[in-house]
Amino acid sequence: MSAFDLTVPSPALARRRRRGGVLRGLSLAAVVVGLGTLVALLGQVLVEGIPWLSADLLFEYPSRIAERAGLKAALAGTFWLMLVTAAVAVPIGVGAAVYLEEYARPGRFLDLVTINIANLAGVPSVIYGVLGLAVFVRVLGFGASFVAGGITLALLVLPVIVIATQEALRAIPKGVRESAYALGATRWQVVRAHLLPLAAPGALTGIILALSRAIGETAPILVVGAATFLAFLPATPLDAFSALPVQIYNWASRPQDEFRGLAAAGILVLLAVLLVLNGLAIWLRDRAESRTAR
Repeated sequence: MSAFDLTVPSPALARRRRRGGVLRGLSLAAVVVGLGTLVALLGQVLVEGIPWLSADLLFEYPSRIAERAGLKAALAGTFWLMLVTAAVAVPIGVGAAVYLEEYARPGRFLDLVTINIANLAGVPSVIYGVLGLAVFVRVLGFGASFVAGGITLALLVLPVIVIATQEALRAIPKGVRESAYALGATRWQVVRAHLLPLAAPGALTGIILALSRAIGETAPILVVGAATFLAFLPATPLDAFSALPVQIYNWASRPQDEFRGLAAAGILVLLAVLLVLNGLAIWLRDRAESRTAR
């Protein structure tokens, strides 16, 4: 064997290849475990829930008799919760991101605010529930209403929307801003006519992901006071409310086997709502991208 024979790997190269092979095997094992667990859980939910899927499940109120129980009040409560959450979180989150990226002066204060927003994104959701109970339910007097629940969920997802919109604004090339300023545009004209349209696809993706997280949260709205049994629809913003995760939790905690099947059917309905929401997000993102590409 020649000292310069390149077909024989050196000991160092052989070690790196072995490490690479081990890392590839561990990564593949992680994918298999994750997907296998997801498939097993989804399969169990499908087997238990499909027999309970019917039109009555969507249009009937909850009942102590499993065959008469439905998700009507929970679906209406979830719809109103998401409406309040989006109405509060989206304008505040996008506005905060625009200010932090385009108007705020770099410095320690900006760094402090940015770090705190990133930390707030990792705070457990039950903490937001305790905050909502103390501030919106008791101090402001909203009571256990869907307004209090919606604002609490808005606080929960606000950091996610701010961070996603900031990342979308940072991804815009500096040449776009400099070209607009060179033509005499004001800062607001640059933001409104150039930056927000270009950042819309990324911001929309973050907004929908945040709302998808909010729709599946149980702890904060339970702490705020969501009802586990509600036989009417809310007529005013300060009425009591229920939601899909709360109704599923209530059914899953009952000892009767029939309610476990109902809980699985409720999970399927919740997954369907999430898929519709994510599909809407993809459609809006593609539409925004096609507009900016023209």
